[in-house]
Order: sequence, then C-alpha cells, then structure tokens
Amino acid sequence: MRTTQDWKDYRLLDTSSGEKLEMWGDIVLARPDPQVIWKTEKDPKLWGNVHARYNRSSKGGGCWDYKKKFPAEWQISYKDLTFNIKPTGFKHTGLFPEQAVNWDFMREKIKNAGREISVLNLFAYTGGATLACASAGASVCHVDASKGMVQWARENAASSGLSEKPIRWIVDDCEKFVNREIKRGRRYDAVIMDPPSYGRGPGGEVWKLEDCIYDLVNLCAGVLSDKPLFFLLNSYTTGLSPSVMSYILGETVGKRFDGKISADEIGLICEKSGMCLPCGSTAMWEENK
Repeated sequence: MRTTQDWKDYRLLDTSSGEKLEMWGDIVLARPDPQVIWKTEKDPKLWGNVHARYNRSSKGGGCWDYKKKFPAEWQISYKDLTFNIKPTGFKHTGLFPEQAVNWDFMREKIKNAGREISVLNLFAYTGGATLACASAGASVCHVDASKGMVQWARENAASSGLSEKPIRWIVDDCEKFVNREIKRGRRYDAVIMDPPSYGRGPGGEVWKLEDCIYDLVNLCAGVLSDKPLFFLLNSYTTGLSPSVMSYILGETVGKRFDGKISADEIGLICEKSGMCLPCGSTAMWEENK
C-alpha cells in the first residue's frame, strides 16, 4: 500500500467500529468509513474529544452532530499547498488526504520531465492534483461538472499562492469535454482521472463506474500527446481492484504508448494501531525513461 508520512496538519488518530477519528489542523472529526470493520476498543479520552461526528441516517444520507464550537471553514497545509476545509452535508471535508501520495508522484514526474508539461485533470473536485501539478510547473486544465467544486478549487489555488499559474477552470461534463478536446485537436502530456463510483448520464440515467470505466479511459487515452508523461487513474469503487485498473490501462494507454504500469492501494497510517487504512486504489501508466 502506498502512503505518505509527510502530513503535519492532518492526522488519522484511530479507527474502530465503522468510524475513523481524524485531526484536521486543530479540529477533531469522527466520520464513518466502510473499510473499518474491526471493533477495537475506543479510548474515551481520545474519542470523547471530538468537535463533530457525522452520523449516518437509516433513510440515507446523514448529518453532523456538533459537540464543540469551531470555525465553519479553516485551512490546513501539505508542504507548500494550502487547502480550505469545511464539513459538507455528505460527510466530506473538501479534501482526501490519502491523495497526497499521488500529488508527490505527479510533482516528481513533472519536475524531472525536462520539458513543458500540460495536464488534464478530470473529475477534479477541489483541486488537490491541480495545485500539485501547477506548483511543479505544469499548465493544467481542471474539469469538474460541479460549479461549486470548481469555485472551491479556485479558492484553494488562491490560498496556495497559485492564482497566477496557467490553470484553465472548466465546469463541464468530463466525457463531453474530452470528446470536444479531441475534435479540436488539443492534446495533453498527462491525464488524471478520479471518477465517482456512481453518476447520472445526460438523460438522468444512473450509471456505475464499473460499467463504463473501460470506455471512459479508452476515450481519454485519445487526448494524450505524442509523448505523454503519465496517466493516473484513481478509484474509490470497491469493485475495481488495483489489478483490474492496471489491466484497463494496459489495454488502452498501454496499447498506444510504450511505458510501464503500476497499481496499488493508497491509504493512511493510523497513529494508534500502526495499521494502514485502505482508501481506494490508483493505477499509473508512466513513460519509460
């Protein structure tokens, strides 16, 4: 499992009974996590110190139970990047800290490329990968269907001192955007994809990632330049193992370009137990050097 140990403003304190206890700067939050199926003893002093807990509803969704007063929004940093954090109604905070290991990979590849790099970040959320690539010197096209998420990403860029970097902020359906980019002849040296497990099509139909991921990756492979640097595919869908994701990249990007493919789980180290909490999987194609 790939993890980072470079976080200073984020800590995974403990995990037990379907919950994870996290520290975001000075704020302690308890949130549900389906991977935490073990039922180890919870230290009352540790777990009793939460600022807020997200409780699931039997009818679907859930809500925050606030135990202490704290700001509606605050900031945490990872190395030179600064993020605006705020609890949302869907249990999220606007950041997936396990992704830092992928940010480090992207930054190293871009800095060592020895040439100008253009990056297409799809399903880009609040911009963690966008900021990582821009800070390393790449030009980035940030695409997400949610106007609110793109605005949040722009605020993160401003907080990180990256507002003047060459970033295109696009609110659009990712598949439609890629089709238009291919028709326009625009190409990118790197593609990042972090699609949701479920979504809705143009006609409102519900789709599952497992049913369409191959076609989506194959489409996005068509927007790569003649000399691509990397293609990174991330997933939080339990049905997509790292091996399956690596096969998808091999049969799409790997059939078009010579390079190497790797895949693994990504996760966070729990301070109390020392265990690594699985937090999804990432498969990567990268150029041969």
